[in-house]
Amino acid sequence: MISIFLRSLVYNVLFYLVLAFWVIVGIPTYLMPRWAIMNIARYWARSSIWLMRVICNTKVEYRGLEKIPKGPLIIASKHQSMWETFALLQFFDQPLYILKRELKWIPLFGWYLIKSNMIGVIRGAGGRSLLEMARRAGEEVRRGRQLIIFPEGTRTAVDAPPRYKTGVAQVYVDCGVTCLPVALNSGLFWPRRTFMRYPGTLVVEFLDPLPPGLSRDEFIARVSIVIEEATNRLVEAARREQAQLFGRVPGPASA
Repeated sequence: MISIFLRSLVYNVLFYLVLAFWVIVGIPTYLMPRWAIMNIARYWARSSIWLMRVICNTKVEYRGLEKIPKGPLIIASKHQSMWETFALLQFFDQPLYILKRELKWIPLFGWYLIKSNMIGVIRGAGGRSLLEMARRAGEEVRRGRQLIIFPEGTRTAVDAPPRYKTGVAQVYVDCGVTCLPVALNSGLFWPRRTFMRYPGTLVVEFLDPLPPGLSRDEFIARVSIVIEEATNRLVEAARREQAQLFGRVPGPASA
């Protein structure tokens, strides 16, 4: 475990250095179309994932890539870690995120969010803010963008009871497009509230798309069932692998 600690420390230092590097390299894209900034974001995502494999021995496997539809889309993903917030964007031409408005105030990095036209919201602002968010998301998606959204609203620990927010159903109804559910087991490799990064095989699985036109209740029921069933399967497989690698599943990963 000492080796894992040291590798995690090295990775985290390099992760933020690489982020700073791409933020600086990407400054000229402020004067370019949105696609240029999206390319910088993809380079950052891929380089961060590569570093995690080289330093922490965390391999990544993507399943179901053939199920990703073209054009406007909602991607509803399980959210266990910071990892998927940047890793998923590499698969979409015009990714869109709903994020805390305060992130746009960060010098340089926040300017990227503004330039790429991400949707900033005030957490806890109530129903009116939710409706405005859903309206703006619908407009952007109908222009051809792919909305990456986390139905639980925040990162949840592995094995934590799922709490799917009704707001994602409102976004789905307002957008009127196909929804692509995503399951993953990232919380066992990049746990929340710790800098530890664990070895093994991190799996992202793109599941069968849900068609537009479902009712809010039906959508929430279907998307939560398919994501949770697949996520539980991926988590159990990863735990067996980790038990073989170092004798037990690391405690912080389920904290």
